[in-house]
Amino acid sequence: MRSHYESARRLGVLAALVAFSYLGCTSISVQPLDISPRPTHVCIELNPKVLVTDFVPVVQDGLTRHGMSSEVFRGAPPANCDLVLSYTARRSWDFAPYLAQAELWLRQDGKLVGYAEYHLVGGGGLSLMKWQGTKTKMDPVIEQLFAGE
Repeated sequence: MRSHYESARRLGVLAALVAFSYLGCTSISVQPLDISPRPTHVCIELNPKVLVTDFVPVVQDGLTRHGMSSEVFRGAPPANCDLVLSYTARRSWDFAPYLAQAELWLRQDGKLVGYAEYHLVGGGGLSLMKWQGTKTKMDPVIEQLFAGE
């Protein structure tokens, strides 16, 4: 009788661990940039509501890796901006702030030509990966966004 109880208890613990592990999953959704000719310059629309201080520098680093220069602007885009990137990024807190969600939109002449989203399902749950830096989280997203480039 005791062994049946122990088996059921262990199975319950295992099921709980599996359920908790799903709470820490990362979701990445990308519509890769699909325009020709290849862009060489991207204008980034500053989002003052974003509190992730290293977000724009991480995005700019990703653009540089793909051979694109960038500039940040407020208000109306400069005249030389054929490709405009807008973004949002949200933090969560669990003993320390961490990036929990981000979206990137690429538009050419107002038309959406690329999109990427990073999302920690359940705010990262019990996963220790949720405290990884912005660069570690966003580099794979940026690589997928510019995969065709």
